[in-house]
Amino acid sequence: MAHIFLDESGQFTKDGDSRYFVIASFTVGDPRRTEKQFRAWQRAKFPRKMRNQPEIKFSAVDIDDTLRLATVRFISELDVRIRYSYLDRHNIPEDYRHKSSIRSGELYTAVVGETVADYAPSIDKELRIFCDQRHLKRVTRAMFRDKLTARLLPTMPTGSVIQVEMVDSTTSANIQVADWIVGALARFLNSKRLGEDFHSLLKGNIVGGKELFKDSWTARILTHKKPDA
Repeated sequence: MAHIFLDESGQFTKDGDSRYFVIASFTVGDPRRTEKQFRAWQRAKFPRKMRNQPEIKFSAVDIDDTLRLATVRFISELDVRIRYSYLDRHNIPEDYRHKSSIRSGELYTAVVGETVADYAPSIDKELRIFCDQRHLKRVTRAMFRDKLTARLLPTMPTGSVIQVEMVDSTTSANIQVADWIVGALARFLNSKRLGEDFHSLLKGNIVGGKELFKDSWTARILTHKKPDA
């Protein structure tokens, strides 16, 4: 059985001065062991008032970058194998736009699908995908599960089973690990403070990364270009 945990950074609309929306995922041999190790690190290394909190996020204001770097270094030693996708917020295709708004539920579903598809073809006959709990506009959880299943099932052995769950991150240390991974990668991709350092810590764990809809802006320009007189 293979387990995939994933989380995202920010929103599809403008997020401060961050250009890229990032989704990061990871697999690990023993998810329970990873949970226990992350909780043990939290209790040993974080400020006293944070040691028993149900959730510790990369973006927490009560920690500094020294602790962030140490925690990402610790995560890199947990045998996690990372795949990620990112997109330029300006490159969101017309298919996911409606007037001045973004079809965020459909776009999120597509981006997750593209990210987890890179784990295929898989020899595992049972695959469990865990995402952070998120409201998907105009996409029910059942629709989300069905679309991911339809995306992956043809690449898997006959008789395979795919389980997709949205879980509350406060109850899952593995989702919190995904939050730390995506936070570190977002720092790097958006050229933020210490981004190169965070990437250097994780690069040995990264098995794949790609930009989505890279040519979308060019396509939009060509589509709307007036014909020659």
